Amino acid sequence: MTAPSFSVYGLATALIRAGDDVAAHLIEAAARAGCEGFQTGDVVVIAESAVATAEGRAVQLAGIEPSDEARRLAENYRMDPCQVEVVLRESDRVVGGIPGFLLCMKNGTLLPNAGIDASNTPRGSVLLLPADPDASAARIRATIRERSGADVGVIVIDSRTHAMRLGCSGVAIGCSGIPSVLDERGKQDLFGRELEVTKRAVADCIASAAELVMGEANECVPAAVVRGLMLPVGDYTGVATIDASECLFMGVALHADPSLLVDDKREP
Repeated sequence: MTAPSFSVYGLATALIRAGDDVAAHLIEAAARAGCEGFQTGDVVVIAESAVATAEGRAVQLAGIEPSDEARRLAENYRMDPCQVEVVLRESDRVVGGIPGFLLCMKNGTLLPNAGIDASNTPRGSVLLLPADPDASAARIRATIRERSGADVGVIVIDSRTHAMRLGCSGVAIGCSGIPSVLDERGKQDLFGRELEVTKRAVADCIASAAELVMGEANECVPAAVVRGLMLPVGDYTGVATIDASECLFMGVALHADPSLLVDDKREP
């Protein structure tokens, strides 16, 4: 059986600002790109920073008053107290940290600084994650379908580090129109053994492929189209997550210190 081939096209846009129509930017960019517009079955990948900017999620640090806890953590981890205060407000739990970063639980996932970023936002401000990335993906998908006639999948992505690896890769934080995970259990391997635990993180794999043509700096390529994957497109929504106790990395940490997830802003 021949493995499916696919193509990835970067979508260059004008600078996206608060209040902008993200879907309009994407439709215009797709018309100019080598993909010649959207087609049914495409997967549209867009950086969370572009979505968050359009949704007005930038925060001016000058207006933030750090709490005592924020000041303590800022001193411990060599961070700006105002930025730490924003991180605390956005986090479900703070697990720990290293100089420059707090490791946080937010919306069922583990990420640095609650996903707050100071890059690709004006000086003196930080950018929060979209308030509801799945809903953002669903809105963009519905608008693209209404205006172009193409039924596409949409993934909102972020860049994340991984345990014991240098550098970042893409990860899906919002998804609409395609399954974020495909269950491979029950299939057979090359030697006839039945797969018992394998699930493919399809949305995360697509996110990393798209990041190869998207920009992290000043490229103004905040999105991409992935074509040819032959994924089912329909009423799928959300990114699949697991409980911290089921995660290999967090599970080991919890076994060593069960209090890690008891209280995110506890006093030492």
